Amino acid sequence: MLKHLLVKNYAIIDNLEIDFHSGLNIITGETGAGKSILLGALGLILGNRAEANILKDKENSCIVEGTFNLQGYNLEPLFEENDLDFQPNTIIRRHISQSGKSRAFVNELPVTLTLLKDIVGRVIDIHSQHQNLLLVNANFQLLVLDSFANTGALIDEYKELYSLHKQLTDEFNELTQKSAKAKADLDYLQFQLNQLNEAKLVEGEEADLELLQQQLSHSEDIKIALHEVVNYCNADETSILIWLKNVQESLNRISSFYPMAIELNKRVEACRIELKDIAQEGEMQSEKIELDPSELERVNQRLDNINTLMQKHRVTTVTELIAIRDELQIKVDEIVDYDSTVERKAKKISEISSQAFAKAKIISNARVNVCGGFESSIQLLLTQLGMPFANFKVSITHHDELLPNGIDRATFLFSANKQGSLQELSKVASGGELSRLMLSLKSLMVKAKGLPTIILDEIDTGVSGDIADKVGNIIHDMSKGMQVINITHLPQIASKGTTHFLVYKEDDSVSSTTHIRLLKPNERVLEIAKMLSGEQVFDAAIINAKHLLANGK
Repeated sequence: MLKHLLVKNYAIIDNLEIDFHSGLNIITGETGAGKSILLGALGLILGNRAEANILKDKENSCIVEGTFNLQGYNLEPLFEENDLDFQPNTIIRRHISQSGKSRAFVNELPVTLTLLKDIVGRVIDIHSQHQNLLLVNANFQLLVLDSFANTGALIDEYKELYSLHKQLTDEFNELTQKSAKAKADLDYLQFQLNQLNEAKLVEGEEADLELLQQQLSHSEDIKIALHEVVNYCNADETSILIWLKNVQESLNRISSFYPMAIELNKRVEACRIELKDIAQEGEMQSEKIELDPSELERVNQRLDNINTLMQKHRVTTVTELIAIRDELQIKVDEIVDYDSTVERKAKKISEISSQAFAKAKIISNARVNVCGGFESSIQLLLTQLGMPFANFKVSITHHDELLPNGIDRATFLFSANKQGSLQELSKVASGGELSRLMLSLKSLMVKAKGLPTIILDEIDTGVSGDIADKVGNIIHDMSKGMQVINITHLPQIASKGTTHFLVYKEDDSVSSTTHIRLLKPNERVLEIAKMLSGEQVFDAAIINAKHLLANGK
């Protein structure tokens, strides 16, 4: 239940605070006093959209804060699921900055508007006179019936299946489109892949091939150079190794009396061994070098093939070609696998569809089973509201396709007159009849939902006199099981309230400001008398007002 409402800097409200009570809270005031503005401010903590132009003082922020008693409404799991501390007296606040930026808080913790709507939507319901138009909407009619049938949990389960079915169907359609296009490209992709596979590419091989190409192209030059190396080292008496041998002999002659000669001799020996090894290696390599035009041709062809592929695919390395080959392989595999993927997706859709239809049929049966009781309850309420000859029926049409709320479409049929033919609401119901119908439906819905609070904004539009008194009785009965905040312009309904608030506006030379205050008993008599007779209150109006108040409860 809504215990306290604080509004700062909203529209023509400076600073306003209200303590609401259990039972029936009546709000009245002259047209233009700010009743709808107050309701708009309350809408902010219900998650409605906020804009910067709502600020009365453009230099300051707007704050709307509501204190709700949530004890006993099983909201603890929702708070725990969203990492919020549950408190019996929960404070919900909206803050609108000068720039229009909006923030929402639950017990001082920031939350998203989606979560805010989810929490408050389980606590409070606002009905305005404009919502009477919803009554002719097919989706709303189905929602009303579901409230009476208590199919909320089943609907949630169905919607999960419906959402998954829609997702899978969208994926299936996209997949089949891709499959058709991909199959048209398959031959070309497969040709490219075959070329790259036949090339048997090895990462980095172009560098090795280019080196081998150079060696094969200059094999004769290499063989001559290596032969010269062998000759210089070890061919005749003028070769380096013979000279080094002579050097060693010279050093040996002086080594007995010149110790440094021994060290030098060792270094020369090391050079001689190294050069001898070089000569042997050169001779071995020279013997391996052969003039092989066929091998050179093979290498040239291999390089030409690789270069042709790189030019075709606009890359500069074999590594990049290998990456393209792997990508092509994946694409070809996907295309080849499309048929099985499409088949698997179709099978999954069929499974989910069967589950959704089974769930939808359970929901449909529940709706059909409650239609009789629902129709009787509405007709009983309409009789209490002065429509004894009203006839109300629900027509349910079953469909072969999955719809957002099942496989049904509900249509409310209505006749206000005795022996009148039943027709769709939009074709036969007047404004006053729609108001009474909506009140009847709302009274059933809020009981089914177990909401702690409902706000009725001039739901009595289009009724007066004795009917207004009966509307007041229905609203008063609703308030026995929940908190009702009712904005009204009818004295018959205002007299039914447990508490009565007056919205009024004060004007000065600069601006207008809306206020609200709880009326004392004598003030309440005067306010209802004004509602009866206008600004000039006569004794008869006072007497009538007291009579209404005495009989209102």
